[in-house]
Amino acid sequence: MYTIGVDFGTLSGRAVLVDASNGAEIAASVFDYPHGVIDEKLPASGATLPPEWALQDPQDYLDVFFNTIPAVLKQSGVNPDEVVGIGVDFTASSPMPVKSDGTPLSFLPELKNNPHAYVKLWKHHASQPQADKINAVARERGEWWLKRYGGKYSSEWFFSKLMQVLEEAPDVYDAIDVYIEAADWVIWQLTGVMTRNACTAGYKMLVQDGRYPSPEYFGALDPRFKNVIAEKVAGSFAPLGGKAGGLTPEMAAKLGLKPGTAVAVANVDAHVTAPAVKATAPGVMVMIMGTSTCHIMSAADLQDVDGMCGVVDGGIVDGLYGYEAGQSGVGDIFAWFVENAVPQEYYDAAKAAGMNIHAYLEQEAAKQRVGEHGLLALDWWNGNRSTLVDTELSGLLIGATLATRAPDIYRALIESTAFGTREIIEAFEARGVRVETLVAAGGLPEKNALLRQIYADVTGRDLKLGGSAQAPALGSAIHAAVAAGLYPNVAAAAEKMGKLKPETVSPIPENQQVYNALYAEYKALYDYFGRGSNDVMKRLKKIRNAALEA
Repeated sequence: MYTIGVDFGTLSGRAVLVDASNGAEIAASVFDYPHGVIDEKLPASGATLPPEWALQDPQDYLDVFFNTIPAVLKQSGVNPDEVVGIGVDFTASSPMPVKSDGTPLSFLPELKNNPHAYVKLWKHHASQPQADKINAVARERGEWWLKRYGGKYSSEWFFSKLMQVLEEAPDVYDAIDVYIEAADWVIWQLTGVMTRNACTAGYKMLVQDGRYPSPEYFGALDPRFKNVIAEKVAGSFAPLGGKAGGLTPEMAAKLGLKPGTAVAVANVDAHVTAPAVKATAPGVMVMIMGTSTCHIMSAADLQDVDGMCGVVDGGIVDGLYGYEAGQSGVGDIFAWFVENAVPQEYYDAAKAAGMNIHAYLEQEAAKQRVGEHGLLALDWWNGNRSTLVDTELSGLLIGATLATRAPDIYRALIESTAFGTREIIEAFEARGVRVETLVAAGGLPEKNALLRQIYADVTGRDLKLGGSAQAPALGSAIHAAVAAGLYPNVAAAAEKMGKLKPETVSPIPENQQVYNALYAEYKALYDYFGRGSNDVMKRLKKIRNAALEA
């Protein structure tokens, strides 16, 4: 028997066909979103978007299904009758407005030129004023649930984005019948059944202990928002590993699968990765490293961790509290640097060596001793998710001289992201949530040996690697196997289908000593610029925004 896992990322979607008996990946296919990240101009009208916007076109998600699933069936030669389940994971929070039949508002001719009719991608930060209001009102009212989110709700999340629609485009808000995470919307398209997955509900939608905040709280935000749950966000919560429904005949025909094939309840890309790397026990932090990094782990006890993205009972596996933290930019930072600040001579040298630019810069940076470049950076080029939960922060590089070279900066940027991870680990351990081992999954650690060693050295912990280059998709295939009834629960499926690479990256003691000194300096900058001592970063953004609006 086989299952298919489909992973929807920031720039592309990928499907993996998996042998459900042992987790062997039989075939894989990747489809790049034709519209990519819509952060400059609307595709329909060409209208310019303001700063901090990040949208997507839901048609791209459907095209992922239509292209990748037939491709893996063709590659593998597997009989469709042997495919018993499909699982899906998604970047989050990426909510979208739809009509009662699931039609996205962006598909409607009268709304296709309105940016609020589109999916607001996870890294859409233009809803920061709404997030600020959500937090301020919660603090004023003493809302108990706020501590479950580390004391701050993010602009990246569900209700911040829905409030932005209400305040900036009330006509679009009125047109919404259902506001839904893209993860749950694609399941709706596959099955004809609308569900809301318990993972996204808990981490992004303010659902704690099985319920939303009260109507009185939402009304305190805005009287028009008082009945938002009944009016726009209705629906019960479906458990992870559960069966959302069966594949509709129409979708089955398009995908080349059997009607009625089990479709698992949706999940978040980070959380679904834990079983793919067998991280279903306490003490193991999984870092899903790509454009951003999500840090997830399970623990037996409930604790309030400063700056965490959330803690949910059973949010990763049944019987344990699932914790989430993260960094808003990691791979995106490295991509920004190579696209905007690396001289042509390095591209020429990389080409001559038969390497891509990232691999070449890694090679050159790896020749240095720790601290040799004399640089230190803050990893806030896309804001700070944890532990400060502040998208108004920005990047910093200090120590540059006329002798500073591109490989120096590249290494300093990698180190800054490792320091950010150490800050997150220390926040967890300060609250009694132990972090014993790190597991890295995703494209970055697969490709970058220097990054792996730096993370081990900076954190002082052994680093293990996921055994799949497509760990989220494998995790979704694991959930599909549970939904299809092949395993009793996710932990049991993970034991058979999850995988780790045999090698472990261990800290180098002499490197640790230097990194401890550098981390102390990082912490000083972290507190100075991030905790209110100096808000120059926010003032600069205000000046920039005023100039752009002039």
